Amino acid sequence: QVQLVESGGGLVQAGGSLRLSCAASGSIFRLTYVGWYRQAPGKQRVLVAGITSTGNTNYADSVKGRFTISRDNAKNTVYLEMNSLKPEDTAVYYCNCLYGPYNYWGQGTQVTVSS
Repeated sequence: QVQLVESGGGLVQAGGSLRLSCAASGSIFRLTYVGWYRQAPGKQRVLVAGITSTGNTNYADSVKGRFTISRDNAKNTVYLEMNSLKPEDTAVYYCNCLYGPYNYWGQGTQVTVSS
């Protein structure tokens, strides 16, 4: 069983930065693939960035070069560093982890970027 808690969202002006954190309970967290997803109003939830248990990363084209995902397994935490934020980055951001057949979600954190 894994429980995920996101934090770090907020209101920021375009061009600004935020760092999201996904803190996990459960010893298996370090073995999981972790993804940050976002869902804007009226749109589907989409993958923004992901990181494997060994640190390999992948990014959506829309955030490449601006967002960086990282993990600290000692702290059971995954981070999403977001720079050069744009109004179109406004969404609820969710943390997700996959372990075999198991799929866990956090409650989400709101990110709002003003123009």
